[in-house]
Order: sequence, then C-alpha cells, then structure tokens
Amino acid sequence: MELLQRREFLQRSALLASAAAVLGAEPVHQQAAAASRAASRADRLRVAVVGVRGRGMSHVNGFLKNPETTVTVICDCDEGVISNAMRTVEKAQGKPPRFEKDIRRVVEDKEVDIVAIATPNHWHALMAVWAMEHGKDVYVEKPASHNVREGAIMTAVARRTGRICQVGTQSRSNPGMRQAIEYVQSGKIGKVELAIGLCYKLRPSIGDVGRREGEQKPPATMDYDLWCGPAPYKLPRRRTKNGTVHYDWHWIWDYGNGDLGNQGVHEMDKARWGLNKNTLPRSVFSLGGRFGYIDDGETANTQLCVFDYEPQLLIFEVRGLPTADYKGAKVGNIWVGTDGYVVCPNYSGGVAYDKAGKVVTKFSGGNDQYHFDNFVQAVRSRKAQDLHADIAEGHLSAALCHLANISYRLGQEAPIGSPRSVSEHKIVQEFAAAMLQHLKDNKVDVEKTVGRFGPLLTIDPKTERIVGNDAANAMLFREYRKGFELKDVG
Repeated sequence: MELLQRREFLQRSALLASAAAVLGAEPVHQQAAAASRAASRADRLRVAVVGVRGRGMSHVNGFLKNPETTVTVICDCDEGVISNAMRTVEKAQGKPPRFEKDIRRVVEDKEVDIVAIATPNHWHALMAVWAMEHGKDVYVEKPASHNVREGAIMTAVARRTGRICQVGTQSRSNPGMRQAIEYVQSGKIGKVELAIGLCYKLRPSIGDVGRREGEQKPPATMDYDLWCGPAPYKLPRRRTKNGTVHYDWHWIWDYGNGDLGNQGVHEMDKARWGLNKNTLPRSVFSLGGRFGYIDDGETANTQLCVFDYEPQLLIFEVRGLPTADYKGAKVGNIWVGTDGYVVCPNYSGGVAYDKAGKVVTKFSGGNDQYHFDNFVQAVRSRKAQDLHADIAEGHLSAALCHLANISYRLGQEAPIGSPRSVSEHKIVQEFAAAMLQHLKDNKVDVEKTVGRFGPLLTIDPKTERIVGNDAANAMLFREYRKGFELKDVG
C-alpha cells in the first residue's frame, strides 16, 4: 500500500477500536486486531484470472500469495479445466471464487480490479484492451501480442486510459537477472557487440491426426466459438484428447507464434534488454523449417533469426530437435563484449567470464512471485514506470518474434542445405553452419529437405512498418472475426 492508504487504514482501525471501548464490547486490542483484518480484506485488489489450465495456475498462486490481492473470479471457456483453480482458491481463501465462461462478463464486472490473462496468444491483445477500456489493470502473459500492431495498440490504450499493464516476462523482476543485465550494461565486459538468445527446447511431433483424418471435435466442455474469439472459426486439425488442443495451438499460425513467440520471447526480451535497445531493429531476416517429422504443426521447429541493431547484432535460434548446449545455455542468453561475456542459462541468474573464459562473478536469485508483486506495487502506485515489464517493453520484444516470423513465412522454399549467402557477418555464418550440422546430427537430409529462406526486411523503427514490402506490411495486423474486432488506434 501507499503511505497515505496505510495511514487511512490505521485511522479507521483506531476509530473502530475506540468505538468498541465506549460500547463496552471486547477488549480494545482485540477489537483493533479485528478491525485491522477487516480493513485489510476490504482494501485488497480483486483479481480475475482468465485461462487456468496451464500458466494461469501460476497467476492464481501468485495473486493468492500476495497479501494485497484476492482472487474473486476464475474465467475459462472450458469448464472441464477449472476444477484445480477453483479448489486452490477455495482452500486458500475459505470460499470458492465465482466462475465465468465469457471474458466479456468479467471486464464489465465493477467488482473486479485486475484481469490476469493466461490464454492462447490470439486472445491476449483483445482481452487486455477490453479490460483496460473498462477500467481494469492488466497482467498479460507473454507474448504480449499475436502480431506487431496489437502491441502498439495495447500500449496506446494503456497510456490513454492510465491503466497499469504488465507483461509476463518474469525474468525482468528476478534480482539475479537484473544484476546480470546491469553487469552487461555497465561496461565490465567491454563494448557489447552481440546478444544471443537460445530456445533449444525439445519439441516432439504433435501427431498427424489432422493430416490423416481432417477436422476434429473440440472438447465437449469447451465453448469453442469463444475459444476461437478473434481468430477464424476453424475446427481443430490436431489431437483434441488429453488436453493437447489446449497446448498445441502454439504451433498453428492462427493462434500461436511457434516457439519463437512461446518460450523464445523470454530470451528475446532479455537479449534486447541487455543491449539496452528500446526500438525495433533496422532489419531482420529468418530461415529454417519444421524438420525431423511430418505432423499437424505449421510453425518452424528450427529457426535462425538475425536482427540488425547497427553496430550491434541480435541473433536468435530455435532448435526443437535434440541438441547440445551453446556455451552452457540451452534456453537462455549470451552477451558478448570486447573484454568478456555473460551467460544466463535460466530465468534468474548467470555467470560473467573474462575474454579467456575465466569465471569473474555469478548472479542468482528470484522466482515468479517477484514479478506478480512488482505488478501489484505498480497498481498501488499508479505509476507505469514502476513496472519491470510494462506493455511498451512487452510489445517490442514480441514484435521482434513477429517480424522474424514474417520473414520466415515469406521465405523462398528450397533445400535447407542449399548453398547461399545468409549474411556478411562471420558469426551469423557460423550459426547457419552449426544449424545445418545440428540437422545432420538428427538424420535430416539437408540436401533434399525443404526449408524457408526469408527475405531481409528493412524496418522503419519510428513507424514500426516494413520499408517497400506490401506483403510483409499486410502481416503486421490481422482480420478479426465479427464480434471480436480490435480497433486499430492509428
């Protein structure tokens, strides 16, 4: 609480205690304690958590652990996945929360202060905008958006309405990661020339039921029309048993952004943060493909992306097949300077090395709760600058993923091992060669297996548009289904 709120709280408690003493009720200290508890409960921020099968349970637990918040509403379009959340809240708070299936009823509820969004990516922007337009503060999971324009719209709405909007890239609140980034930016590894982000995370085949059998029935407990929301209404063409419809959407373009925008956006965010870049890059290109199996997934499971922040580079790589680490990291980051480098192999810490590879210092500490608590602090202060991952930051990091995916999707198809120049930069050439070796190690015939070689997209960082490429600019936004439109604020 802010200082003024705490003073008001203490004054209310004192008045109640005095009144009890005059009336000859319970002893004054007992009345004061009861008044304190009542005032504390009344002062709590009321949270609705939307989407609770997976990451949403972290939201439930994060807000239950914060003494300033209470979870009052659970919202999910699938009644079949809510039992764990309902039981968890009831056990912690003594009574069950209210269940709502439709987000539109949640944002209209005047008894809700915060909307926490952990839905598929295609819903993030619309839910956040609806919530902020209705006076709610928002915690929205990564990636902030499903396309580039959405993030800009979310940021504009947050500023216009004065609402607090935090993105769930929780590394930004972890003390160990904050120390590592400060070290990178301090000059202690010299002039930083390169940031590397890695998403080396095993992603097996999701099966080919759609290819073999066509459309599948969604779970009977799910309002599938509501699940599709702003995306086109298409029955799933992937497994729907055992909850995979709730996760494998990540690999379908209508709803997800591949691992680049799933796990990868965490590392993309840290890479850009370490470079201290607060705009889009000058250019981006991407190459890769979905290798090692044929399944119902659409997005790349192997992808190399290069972002030009002249004179610095940001390189990002996705590997979904078995692989070794790179300099001690699989899902993490490396920043390379003229006098050393820093490796962060997780969300909360890392190691600084000198130029010879000798350990200089280590960083550690933090967990998800730091990020939820930082959000609540900013809601109380009403200052967006108190946020560690304000929507403006989340927008830029997600936009990097979207831009790389645009390049990839517009790419020319050719055998992934086709000899061609991918960059004048030696380090990029080394990464491209290593990617091919990685595929060979996984028995992929790079001379015959087709991948995509994306065009170089030149970006205007001020307008956040792509120069001279109408096809690419058309992919910065999407068409929204009737009843689920997101208005472009311009």
